[in-house]
Order: sequence, then structure tokens, then C-alpha cells
Amino acid sequence: MYLVLASASRQPGDPPGPEPEACIQPAGADGTPSAPAVVVPAGGLPETVQRLEAPGVRWVWAGTRRHYLPLLRAGVTVERCHDLLLSRAILAHSEFAPQTPYVLGLQGTLPTQEAPPPGQPEQSALFETARPGPPLEDLVQELGCQLAAVAQSPQSARLRLLLAAESAGGLVAAEMENAGVPWRPDVHRQLLTEYLGPRPPDGQRPRELELLAARLRSELNNPGFNPDSPQELLRALHRAGIEVTSTRSWELREHDHPAVATLLRYKKLSRLYTANGWAWLDAWVRDGRFRPEYVAGGVVTGRWASRGGGALQIPRQVRAAARPDPGWKFVVADAAQLEPRVLAALGRDQALAAAARGRDLYQGIADAGFGGDRAQAKVAVLGAMYGATTGESGRLMPRLARTYPQAIAVVERAARAGEAGRVVSSHLGRSCPPPSDRWVAAQRSTTAQEQRRADAAARSRGRFTRNFVVQATAAEWALCWLAELRRRLRVLAADGTAVGELVFFLHDEVMLHVREEHAQLACRLVEESAAAATRLMFGQLPLEFAVSVTVVDSYADAK
Repeated sequence: MYLVLASASRQPGDPPGPEPEACIQPAGADGTPSAPAVVVPAGGLPETVQRLEAPGVRWVWAGTRRHYLPLLRAGVTVERCHDLLLSRAILAHSEFAPQTPYVLGLQGTLPTQEAPPPGQPEQSALFETARPGPPLEDLVQELGCQLAAVAQSPQSARLRLLLAAESAGGLVAAEMENAGVPWRPDVHRQLLTEYLGPRPPDGQRPRELELLAARLRSELNNPGFNPDSPQELLRALHRAGIEVTSTRSWELREHDHPAVATLLRYKKLSRLYTANGWAWLDAWVRDGRFRPEYVAGGVVTGRWASRGGGALQIPRQVRAAARPDPGWKFVVADAAQLEPRVLAALGRDQALAAAARGRDLYQGIADAGFGGDRAQAKVAVLGAMYGATTGESGRLMPRLARTYPQAIAVVERAARAGEAGRVVSSHLGRSCPPPSDRWVAAQRSTTAQEQRRADAAARSRGRFTRNFVVQATAAEWALCWLAELRRRLRVLAADGTAVGELVFFLHDEVMLHVREEHAQLACRLVEESAAAATRLMFGQLPLEFAVSVTVVDSYADAK
């Protein structure tokens, strides 16, 4: 049964007075109302949701974070949901979605992202969004349209799994934000002092940065310049004979000058100070927990993003501050070489699957076709997935294609489709956006110079679509892994074994905060969930999705 939850919206026939907090509308499998709506008075939603929550119930709402976080803070959890906004974003572009009037009306749009709830720090999105779609006004009607689109799809099973996994990811994101990563502010401050010196007054550099700035001015023989100004820094470098076009680290390392090492050190500590310094600690760590806001499906491949806090870019310098509570442990797991394994699954390539049966896929490939040279094998595989088909990658590509023809054919077809302006899709049906009108118009160019630019744009899109099919499918596998792990933790908790909870997720890495006596059980759950996710997505496949699991007392100790 679907229970459609709409907040703060007056329904026809409601008595006059304050706005109700919520309206819950039961709906059937086709999305049509199956019983009268229940109007919940202000303040009564957590108790009502807890009373109606039952096996088989799927909550429907427009934005999991908006609706679920207040429930979590009241101590109420739900098993399943259908996130209308996340589902709409997928259906807007999916090749698997039938071209109904509903789907056609969504194409070229994405729903507006949820706004942070009151009381949250000011946050900036780390990704671009497309043109917003129309607002969700009738949630029951929206649900019916989405369910109908899935039912009419020629790949309805895959599309249904994708929407379920995406919605489960929304639940996990909200639960992790509510739980937070255990964080020791005292350890964080100690680390900052070791790297930067004492906390400086606002508007001033920390001691170590000031010393490095003075050394840099001396080594560049330019006493007045500001190293925090890219324009001034470039001019100072040029005056010292360091001819660079930018201040990127890789370009600086190509020059043998005493100032380069100082500048690289300055840049590293400056990033720490600005991104994870004392101001970050004040803003983002509360009650011993780091609580970032995750954005499920935040980028076009389905990978997550974050708003503020830099949850997806925690530097190694401060990871030692992430420590479990007394009597607890961190279980940190990552899916080893996930994308090459996904490529083997997409191509049903038996040879690549055989190479992936060990923990180190690249060594398996090297032993099979590159004379045991792991470095060469890695360069070849990454070149195939990311489109680096010139230089050493281009030289190695024919050998890789001969050894693993079915896998390489997957990315080659995707690249050709992208170059031609077509859309490609993940295994479950997340499709890339179509090319822009400007891109299409450029492909009709007539002059030789314009044609060269159009060809370059086509190749660039081919590199994007080549990787899209792999990265988007890897994101789907990770969502299924998360959802299965969450399910197993909930089943054990319901049976009286409270193992712990998920507290962090980064593309192919998860962190659990678990009771010390259940650490090994948690490790087993992580590995079993990975195997279950593989079967759920790809069926019976002779391919191992290896997971590396460690039990640690600090995030810095995770391998």
C-alpha cells in the first residue's frame, strides 16, 4: 500500500483555521486513492506515521529529506518510501520510460532541489541543476503517472528497481544526516594546531601559513605580493622565471625552483584552513557529530553530492578526528575497483569476470594479457572507461580489446552514440541528458574551423557517454548495496540485535558505527549485502564484486 504524505496543504472541505501539518492519502498499486484522506493536526505527524507504519507500506512524498528528517528527529523511522522528486528526475530522461504525455512534459527538466530546513547553516550546492520542472501540486496524481510510466515500460522490472533503489538512497541519506559521523572537536583542534599553529583572529592567517607566505615572498624576490590572489601569484611566478599558465599543482611540479615546494605546501595548508579549519568545525560539528547534508542523485550519473560541509571531500589531515564512541567501532568498507567490475558485468565478459575473481582485478588483467605488468593493465582499463585513447592508453587499447571484446564493446558503443548525439543509459535505465541545442547546432557547421570545433565537441561528448554507462551503473550497484545493508540492519534490530547504523557514504565506500561486540557481524553484513546487490542487479553472474572491510578506531586508520 502507498501512503501519500503532503505537508501543510489545505484540502477541499477542510474546516477553517490553522493549516494542518499534513494530509495522508492511502493509494492503491495504480496510484489512485483507495481510502479517504487522513488530516493530521499540527504536531501529530510522528505519532500518526508510527501508527500507520507496517510491513508492505511505502510512504510517498515530494522530497525525502524534507519529510523524513523531522520524523527521524522525533524518533520515528520508516522501512520504505517512494520519492516523487527523485523518481521524476529519472523518468524525465530515461530511455526506458514510455513517451507518455507525462514523460514528454518532463523532458529537459529536473525538479527543484529541496531547500535546507529552518535552522540549518547557510549551504551552497556543489553541482549545477537543469531547468526546474513544474511543481508537484497533486501528489496522488503524480504517483499515478509515475507508476503508469513504469508499468508501460518495456524494461519495467529494471526501471522499478532503479526508482526503489533511488528512493532507498534518499532514506539512507536522511538517516546518515540525522545520525552524523562521530567527531572529536578536541582532536580536530589539536590537528589544526599541529598543522597551522594556534587559531588566528578573524581575517588573519594562521602562524604556519604566514611563515610560508613570508618564505614564498623571499624565494620569489617579491616582498609585497599576496599569495592568496591567483592573479598576483601568477605575476610573481612569471617574474621569477617560472612560466606557468595556472597555479595547478601538476603544472607547478614541472618546474625546478625552490619556491615551488614552498608554494605547494602553502596551497595544501591553505585548503585545510579554508575548507576544514576552525570555522568549519564551528559550523558543522554539533554535539560530537558531523552532520552534512547529502544530496541523493545530485549529479547526472546518479552519484551523490553534498550541500556544505564538504562531506565528499574529507581530507586525510583531519580524518583522525572521526572516532567512534567508547565501546563502539567504525566498520569501513569499499568496493574494490568497482567500475571495471561493473564493465565486466555490463558486457557479460567471461574473460574479464575471470580476471576479476581475485581481490586485485588489475593484476588479474595483467597476468592474462599484459605480461604481469599491473601498471600497464590499469592504464589500459582506465583509458577504455574514460576515453584516454591516445598515448600509452591508445597503444594498449588494441590488446585490451582483443582480450576482453565484449566489455570493450560496451564503452565503444556508448562513445559512438555520444559522438552522434544519441542518449545512453545505465543498466537499470538512468539515461544521460540529451545534447544541448547549441551542441546540435554546432554539428551543422560548414566552415573548416567550425567543423574542427564541432568534431572536438563530439569527441568530448563521446568520452562523457563512454564513462556514463559505467559510472551510472556503478552508482546503481552502490545504491542496492546501501539499501540491502540498511534492510539487514533493520531486520536484526527488530529481532533485538542492535548492530549499529550507517553514518557515511562516498561513491563506493561506506562507514558504519557499530557496537564493538558486533563488529565482525557488521563486516559479514557488508560482504553479504554486496553479493546480494550483485545478484539483484545482474542475476546469476560468475563475477565477484570484491569488498574490502576494516574495523578501526579512527577513520584515518581505514585502508
